[in-house]
Amino acid sequence: MGNSYAGQLKSTRFEEVLHNSIEASLRSNTLVPRPIFSQLYLEAEQQLSSLEGGSRADNEEEEEDGEGGLDPSSPPNAYQLPPPPEGCCTTDGFCQAGKDLRLVSISNEPIEVPAGFLLVGAKSPSLPDHLLVCAVDKRFLPDDNGHNALLGFSGNCVGCGKKGFCYFTEFSNHINLKLTTQPKKQKHLKYYLVRNAQGALTKGPLICWKGSEFRSRQNSTNTCSSSLFPPLESSGSLAAFPTEPAPGTNPSVPVGAQQAGPASDHPSVATATGPAVFNGKDSPKHPQLVKNSLCAAPRPTALGLLPNSGPPKKRHKGWSPESKSTTDGSFIQAVGNRAKHEGASMPCVPQAGLVGPTSVTFPVVASSEPVSVPDNLLKICKAKPVIFKGHGNFPYLCGNLNDVVVSPLLYTCYQNSQSLSRSYEQHGASTMQPISEETQLLLTVYYLVQLAADQVPLMEDLEQIFLRSWRESHLTEIRQYQQVPPQPFPPATSTAAPVTSAQLPWLAGLAASSCNDSVHVIECAYSLAEGLSEMFRLLIEGKLSKTNYVVIICACRNAAIDSCIAVTGKYQARILSESLLSPAEYQREVHYELVTGKVDSLGAFFSSLCPEGDIDILLDKFHQENQGHVSSSFTASSTKKTAVLDASGVPMCTNSSTQNLDLGSFEKVDFLICIPPSEVTYQQTVFHVWHSGVLLELGLEKEPVTKQRAEQHVLKLDTEAQARFKAFLQNSFQNPHTLFVLIHDHAHWDLVSAVHNIYSQSDPSVGLVDRLLNCREVKEAPNIVTLHVTSFPYALQTQHTLISPYNEIHWPISYSNGVDLYHESKKYFGLSEFIDSTLSGHSLPLLRYDSSFEAMVTALGKRFPRLHSAVIRTFVLVQHYAAAMMAVSGLPQMKNHTSVETLEITQNLLNSPKQCPCGHGLMVLLRVPCSPLAAVAYERLAHVRARLALEEHFEIILGHPSSGITVGKHFVKQLKMWQKIEDAEWRPQTYLELEGLPCILIFSGMDPHGESLPRSLRYCDLRLINSSCLVRTALEQELGLAAYFVSNDIPLEKGPKNEALESDGEKLSSTDEDEEAGTEGCFEAGSTSEQRGPVKRERSHSHDSASSSLSSKASGSVLYGESLVQPSGLPQGEFARSSPPCGPAEEGRAPGEIQRLRVSQGPTVISRHSPGLVPQPDSSLRTGRRSLQVPAAPSSQLSSSSSGASSTCTVSTANVLVLQASQCSMAKACRQPPIVFLPKLVYDMLLSTDSSGLPKSASLLPSPSVMWTSSFRPLLSKMMTSTEQSLYYRQWTVPRPSHMDYGNRAEGRVDSFHPRRLLLSGPPQIGKTGAYLQFLSILSRMLIRLTEVDVYDEEEINTGLQEESDWHYLQLTDPWPDLELFQKMPFDYIIHDPKYEDASMICSHHQSIKSEDRGMSRKPEDLYVRRQTARMRLSKYAAYNTYHHCEQCQQYMGFHPHYQLSESTLHVFAFSCSMLGEEIQLHFIIPKSKEYHFVFSQPGGQLESMRLPLVTDKSYEHIKSPTFTPTTGRHEHGLFNLYHAMDGANHLHVLVVKEYEMAIYKKYWPNHIMLVLPSIFNSAGVGAAHFLIKELCYHNLELERNRQEELGVKPQDIWPFIVISDDSCVMWNVADVDCAGDRSREFSWSERNVSLKHIMQHIEASPNITHYALIGMRKWASKTRSREVQEPFSRCHVHDFIILNVDLTQNVQYNQNRFTCDDVDFNLRVHSAGLLLCRFNRFSVMKKQIAVGGHRSFHITSKVADSSVAIVPSQYICAPDSKHTFLAAPAQLLLEKFLQYHSHRFFPLSLKNHSHPVLSVDCYLNLGPQISVCYVSSRPHSLNVSCSDMMFSGLLLYLCDSFVGASFLKKFHFLKGATLCVICQDRNSLRQTVVRLELEEEWQFRLRDEFQTANAKEDRPLFFLTARHI
Repeated sequence: MGNSYAGQLKSTRFEEVLHNSIEASLRSNTLVPRPIFSQLYLEAEQQLSSLEGGSRADNEEEEEDGEGGLDPSSPPNAYQLPPPPEGCCTTDGFCQAGKDLRLVSISNEPIEVPAGFLLVGAKSPSLPDHLLVCAVDKRFLPDDNGHNALLGFSGNCVGCGKKGFCYFTEFSNHINLKLTTQPKKQKHLKYYLVRNAQGALTKGPLICWKGSEFRSRQNSTNTCSSSLFPPLESSGSLAAFPTEPAPGTNPSVPVGAQQAGPASDHPSVATATGPAVFNGKDSPKHPQLVKNSLCAAPRPTALGLLPNSGPPKKRHKGWSPESKSTTDGSFIQAVGNRAKHEGASMPCVPQAGLVGPTSVTFPVVASSEPVSVPDNLLKICKAKPVIFKGHGNFPYLCGNLNDVVVSPLLYTCYQNSQSLSRSYEQHGASTMQPISEETQLLLTVYYLVQLAADQVPLMEDLEQIFLRSWRESHLTEIRQYQQVPPQPFPPATSTAAPVTSAQLPWLAGLAASSCNDSVHVIECAYSLAEGLSEMFRLLIEGKLSKTNYVVIICACRNAAIDSCIAVTGKYQARILSESLLSPAEYQREVHYELVTGKVDSLGAFFSSLCPEGDIDILLDKFHQENQGHVSSSFTASSTKKTAVLDASGVPMCTNSSTQNLDLGSFEKVDFLICIPPSEVTYQQTVFHVWHSGVLLELGLEKEPVTKQRAEQHVLKLDTEAQARFKAFLQNSFQNPHTLFVLIHDHAHWDLVSAVHNIYSQSDPSVGLVDRLLNCREVKEAPNIVTLHVTSFPYALQTQHTLISPYNEIHWPISYSNGVDLYHESKKYFGLSEFIDSTLSGHSLPLLRYDSSFEAMVTALGKRFPRLHSAVIRTFVLVQHYAAAMMAVSGLPQMKNHTSVETLEITQNLLNSPKQCPCGHGLMVLLRVPCSPLAAVAYERLAHVRARLALEEHFEIILGHPSSGITVGKHFVKQLKMWQKIEDAEWRPQTYLELEGLPCILIFSGMDPHGESLPRSLRYCDLRLINSSCLVRTALEQELGLAAYFVSNDIPLEKGPKNEALESDGEKLSSTDEDEEAGTEGCFEAGSTSEQRGPVKRERSHSHDSASSSLSSKASGSVLYGESLVQPSGLPQGEFARSSPPCGPAEEGRAPGEIQRLRVSQGPTVISRHSPGLVPQPDSSLRTGRRSLQVPAAPSSQLSSSSSGASSTCTVSTANVLVLQASQCSMAKACRQPPIVFLPKLVYDMLLSTDSSGLPKSASLLPSPSVMWTSSFRPLLSKMMTSTEQSLYYRQWTVPRPSHMDYGNRAEGRVDSFHPRRLLLSGPPQIGKTGAYLQFLSILSRMLIRLTEVDVYDEEEINTGLQEESDWHYLQLTDPWPDLELFQKMPFDYIIHDPKYEDASMICSHHQSIKSEDRGMSRKPEDLYVRRQTARMRLSKYAAYNTYHHCEQCQQYMGFHPHYQLSESTLHVFAFSCSMLGEEIQLHFIIPKSKEYHFVFSQPGGQLESMRLPLVTDKSYEHIKSPTFTPTTGRHEHGLFNLYHAMDGANHLHVLVVKEYEMAIYKKYWPNHIMLVLPSIFNSAGVGAAHFLIKELCYHNLELERNRQEELGVKPQDIWPFIVISDDSCVMWNVADVDCAGDRSREFSWSERNVSLKHIMQHIEASPNITHYALIGMRKWASKTRSREVQEPFSRCHVHDFIILNVDLTQNVQYNQNRFTCDDVDFNLRVHSAGLLLCRFNRFSVMKKQIAVGGHRSFHITSKVADSSVAIVPSQYICAPDSKHTFLAAPAQLLLEKFLQYHSHRFFPLSLKNHSHPVLSVDCYLNLGPQISVCYVSSRPHSLNVSCSDMMFSGLLLYLCDSFVGASFLKKFHFLKGATLCVICQDRNSLRQTVVRLELEEEWQFRLRDEFQTANAKEDRPLFFLTARHI
């Protein structure tokens, strides 16, 4: 047909497609035309090409038609350039009309661009450096991914303005490209052109053609992607869709049908990557596709649903993109898909009558007419059709309604997809039209067409298809905005409507025509009723036998359409109808079928299969022939093992709660573990708690802990739970200082709401978890923390969850500081590892399915359509097991009646005990969720076993949650022998205790409840799990049964199939839940150093983690299931895991092994530090447990014990061990995880991955109790962390009304998280139980630690130097000092504070003579040793840092939730300071709540003063002295919360901070008053703060005196005291003295903690207090001597917490330059001024050790940026003008530090010469502990020590003022050779001082004796001059 398409095009996309399809088929050399709708999209996606895989023999014809694909490898076509028209311009860069097209020339010219066109740059071969500007219709250009470009071309010349070029060949001639090859737009249109900020046209991004570069990218990406489809949300069997090859782009997910050929012209790479995956399965849908391994099913992509009327592939020039046909209503955007039909012979013949829409001229018929369902429909069709309501009205059905199922799921899916645009709008997008109903239905048809015969449609897949289709259409608009910001035209959003209802049946019929009648379309003229009737007629007539889906469309004249889709395929209809049953309905249905005898026909059928007659007859015959000839293969040797504890990390949830939980207010921890109502899980958890040691550690029990006591902490959530839970609540109410941790294990179980559930009132067991754990008492109790623990947290991560994302702990912690959590070379085998095993290729896969079983089930499903598939599957599988047992037992003819897989299982089960000397065998787990079917299976298998005389070869155990374990006496005897259990009454109570027992465990119950399985589990047969009702939680928890720890150092063995991968890997002992980690693990959680006790492979205990390590290398099979289980525990090492004894048994018990106590006595409890034993608790538990035990042994012990112990196979030589290990199934278990058999549907789902690499199962609905919020959601990504996955579910899921969190958001708070809810999640069997038990221990230790504090505990120093004299204060009982007596006491110059142990001693005449006695008690290096501390319990009167929060002090701190934190205001307080010679401006930050402490000129006005009380005020609730606390670097750790210390009393507390720290202190202490020092003091020391505090307070005192004098108050009555406190004062004590008599020196005393309020009020009440200048107290020490407390008052130095009289000390100043010892210096100045210093000896202050801030904030570093050399104190000074490295530190700090460490360089004679001290004038500087100083003041009338008889070894003059004169110095006498050191601010002052003091008369100066601190000139160094005495 070529270009013969004549006449005016009707411009409907459908007709274009039809035309193109016919044209292509005529050209094709194959007989089958391509499906028409496959041309709707032109897209090059790697996944599609990979679907094709064969040669591209048939592409050449089409290649010439389309410009879409460039193949660089093809030879260039010889191209003859047509001659240009005469007279036209042929200049390069100009069009034929002579207009310049070069970008450089016209970039600033206005260019008219029609709507829908873009400017692009064309490259001309003759002008390589230029771009030619062209206007091209954007529909013919690709998107960012090289997709969706229409074939053909439409462009305009921007030079001459000529429009309507419809062929690129013609256009290239017009713009003079002068090509030598066939013109192709892909080759020559290179760049988009965009306008820059100045409006100039510039080269923009490359046009992303699907050409060679793109193709090569596709190849590379495709080879790495194992899945052909991106993940579709929830999935049963739906095909995955391809993702984009280019990173960073939006995934364009094809909508549903597979594309029929390669989208780009290159060979497919499918052959390299394997067959195409359809819906999770290999194998093309139709056999005829196998020819080229191609998928010929057509498939449009979601990209192409832009409403748009596009041109035909080839068309007449008369066609114009702007022209619209009146009939073209709405249809899919013309994005033709150039799919090649490469040899795929798929019939594509349209069904008769569906070729085109029939004209509808009839009136619309009401939809209310009923449709009768024919009788015998099920009998005839062999399946119940499932009808999904679609759009519009659905008719009534009547008649045989039992044979049909109607579901609204599809309707809901369509509705959800209509909300997509609303979802986008909330993200700020403009209003966008939702996807039309016609498009939805058409996409649904495409999706059904591409489903394979054994695939089942999923609504989640359709949602994703709709989402991507809609999103891509709108992304195109958005992309236009982004690419061409200054575009003068709006993007063409929808120039035409989508598919019309009239066209819909045509398109649907054409789509269905390619699927071999798998999809049948029925078009109705009036209503759906006629279509349904037609469908039922065809079904009855057998005309739909090959049809799986019937699509019924009623497209009437009105706009709306009616539709429904019926699933008629037998396989699909059965699965879908059964998936619509709830679990309860499923159980009822099965029970009904069993009770009514419907299954009898199934049994009769099986009997007829056996050629020899009924199987039971065969069994009876065999039994009679073989009676008495069968003996047990068990031997009776066993060995003990030592279990070792596994150490895993600890959950870091201790600090995750909010301020509402103040850990500091609790004294101890108690707990209750709530578990599902499973007896096995209950016993398992009790065992973990019992042996973890947690009860002892928390102080809840004393040794020995009995099992009964452990049971008090585990609650089974059954009907009897309510009473015990009430007692728990009562206990928590009565013990408010105990923190109760309510652990909800297996927390994903039973999330039913007690409020919104209709059954909850009648059935007390419904909603029990909600009624108990979410009751008001639990939510409001401030001392109950709820910890939810689960492997499947998804249902707790919804939009309504109570758990904050910050309170989630994902275990194991992803970071372990470089330490391997499983250091015993253990590898965890979880779901991802099982899936990986199917890909590895070096060994047989661990996940398998049984094809012969599935085939039989499918066949029987058709034969017995009325039976539920679970019944059929169970009967088939039981029959297979029975036949396999018979075959193995000597009836080989029965092999034909079982499957290879079942035969393998049975052979290994029966043969494993024979291979081990001890008789250890393997466990086969047969999962039968439905309890009635489990009972049937048990009875049948037990009968067959009895007939075959195998009762003593293996046990069959029926495990049900509500009952315990029943094991035959023979097998109990074996277990006791293996485990050395002597208790006659012992019976196994957990599956872990079945370690090594050959058995089939029939595990029933709709959901596992956390039961852990032993490590001897070899086969996990999940073929009977309910695969029709799949959600992520259900699927993963079934597979969690197989989770396992395996020994990493032993490679998985290759081997024959039946030997492959014994499921021995160490299984985590934890339960699926992860209780696993359980206790042992629990304590596995502890430190990595603790051994992971591998005891057994105990599978699921959480503790098992330990066990896993056991997996031993060569050990024989250790049987010990849990390590505990074994009598003692297994030695950790390799042996541990191996199977039990396997050899002469007890020979060598592990060295640390302990005899087990009888159960009656209770288990032996081993201390947590004992070497590797695991207490062997109740023997009952023993076998299975893993090393639960609490004691964890260091790995070194473990390994040694393991090597020495014969515990595993006790054969002595390693060779024998290896040999036995190879024979014993338990030994193999440590090396290989179990083998898992799955239903085919589940297997396909797990092994098909989406675009991110996740299995499709991950995109399923996470839990049946939640819903997706919207179809508009991204897919999960493999790169997501657990935290990101949690946030994903929190955003995209909401609970259903039956979920207990459903009503959470209705509580009115935006933040609906509960502050005391935590969530611990982790994979099954990973060790969560151990983790949470360890968490309890850590929490307990934290509480203790939070209530304790490290305080300095140092004895006073220099106490021996005090001279006994008569100057004692003898009134021992005086509460306050007597002023007269006190004035007579001498001042004690000696420093006694231990922090000054390395400071220079101060000499006085009292002790100068004895000073020689001061030996160096410590070596110099000891001075830097950490100071001694003691750990003290915080009292209720302690000061706290910012981490303390409690109800009482919330308002004080400004954090009270009901307290409106008012803003603070900044106030300037200025005063002049004579010392500094200038006015000082200080800034106060005053919270509104504290403004009453201050006086303002007016409210909110100028700050005038700080209010001061009167001396005469008497108030018991008020502290008169303002407290000032200088602080730096301690905004978090400083103890500024004095609320409790002041016992709630009103007080004024001011924090004194540096300017640069103001903001951070304000953040942490919003309700504190701040005094901000001027910026010049940012680098100053504490002296500056003290100086400014004192100056400020004296100035304020004057202001207050003036202010109150006007009120009639005398100046002397204003309170003159302030408190200056360190920021580390934590508690205060008083010594209570009991004197025997008035004057008696014999007395006793005791110390108690009191509030600071008590002390302050006592001191403030002292008589004559205003006569004291400084008042202080002792520093606390535990070894305080009686003598120190005996005298109530001392006249001596005071430190740390001082009460300062700013009035008396007006003329005595702190030295503002000082960094160290400024308090000693100030004390000496005060005393020398004749003022009184009083220390209250009976009061003491405790100082907390704070490791940050304070003086540690000062670091001395080099000013040279790259200097890495450490700076030592000797470098702190240098010679002036030298090239010494300058330091970045204040000069004063360098001076003080240098003198402290190197003063002996200046005062050599003074070293250790305490009788000849250095004379220090007017200051005290620390010259180091080996030099003594004598302080004298130069002030007139000052008090100084008598120096007339003293000879000084040196003189220190530091910044001396005018009071120091030559005459003053001449009073003192110096030794010959004594040295002088003069320190001044500059060199000039040095010389002036020397001259003024006439120093040269007695001192000899040398030029080289001048020094300076190592500061740069701009840092104002200090200068020193030294001299020697003549």
